[in-house]
Amino acid sequence: MDSTDLYDAHARERLVTEPPKRVEAPERTPFERDRARVVHAAASRRLAAKTQVHGPGTDDFVRNRLTHSLEVAQVARDLSRALGSQPDIAETAALAHDLGHPPFGHNGETVLARAAERCGGFEGNAQTLRLLTRLEAKTTDADGRSVGLNLTRATLDACTKYPWPRGQGDEGAKFGVYADDLPVFTWMRAGTPGSDSTRRCVEAQIMDLADDVAYSVHDVEDGVVAGRIDLTRLDRHAVWETVRGWYLPDASDEALERALAEIASQESWPTTPYDHSRRSLAALKNLTSDLIGRFCGAVQRATFAASPGPFVRYGADISVPDGARVEMAVLKGIAAHYVMLAEDRVALMSRQRELLAELVEALIPVAPDLLERPYADDWQQAADDDERVRVVVDQVAALTDASAVAWHARVVRPVGSLR
Repeated sequence: MDSTDLYDAHARERLVTEPPKRVEAPERTPFERDRARVVHAAASRRLAAKTQVHGPGTDDFVRNRLTHSLEVAQVARDLSRALGSQPDIAETAALAHDLGHPPFGHNGETVLARAAERCGGFEGNAQTLRLLTRLEAKTTDADGRSVGLNLTRATLDACTKYPWPRGQGDEGAKFGVYADDLPVFTWMRAGTPGSDSTRRCVEAQIMDLADDVAYSVHDVEDGVVAGRIDLTRLDRHAVWETVRGWYLPDASDEALERALAEIASQESWPTTPYDHSRRSLAALKNLTSDLIGRFCGAVQRATFAASPGPFVRYGADISVPDGARVEMAVLKGIAAHYVMLAEDRVALMSRQRELLAELVEALIPVAPDLLERPYADDWQQAADDDERVRVVVDQVAALTDASAVAWHARVVRPVGSLR
């Protein structure tokens, strides 16, 4: 049986019913159409100019948000296929998972969360849902209102990493929907089984795991190539403190040492410093492949051991072994300590936050004149000042790193280089 056949009419439903295509084209499943819509979305193109860890354009090798999303999509597709779910759904969720990130990545997210406090806050995952169901232009309803890409219920649900509004769930400040997007969220979550309204569908779990695997491994790879990380000389005490401060507060030194020993036992783990040669780069890429295979293999085995499936929608959950989770946290801690907490990067991030805060503050009183047409239209239709603040935040969140700097220079005042 094709995995697509495991998804019923409810899972395939779109918010706005669409007539069959009139043009001659190869037959596609609803989930293949969803994937194409995300690939062709303007928000996807903008990811190429948004910070992942290093700023876009700072190095020809390191990843930006778009290349990271493509790599997450590959991991998600492979894992989904291995588990027997629909790989197009997991891949589309992975391609979409960072669409809501503003300029300067999580750093910019912090600024917009403060700026949007009066209108319900800002969260990159909630912004992703807003883009997919409202801000991206593809389909309108009977009243002419945008419904975004009009994805199927199964795909949209898979894109929702935190399926709850602000103030709920167990992920601290993380949430997946703003109050004014609750109607489409409620439609999307209709039919969620059981009493746990915050349960993620298995395809969203696959996307989340693929994201964890990809950035735990690739951020280290980028740090090595950038000359910030030497895997043969790690300051374990400092790295363990970062792991506890950022990811696993209760992890003991012994548990972290064991995890590092396990991943360092890979035959491809380096024994000499990276020297920028093709041979050294090939060895590093082999390590990356080995680690991704190690984590995905561990999850696949644990998931099959825990449940017979089917691994479709709410039929089962994926299982991540504790060992794999700690090992990924160790890799994340290495990248965080040597890259994100580096003195020059901390200073850069401070300047980025200042720039974005000034831009939002300057735009609010002069909108809609300086907003792009779709956001100016939203501003004109807003019912009150809180809704107008949300429109300005939507506009700023859509900018790339470079366009945020350019807008600041035009709207606020010229500043020194952020490079």
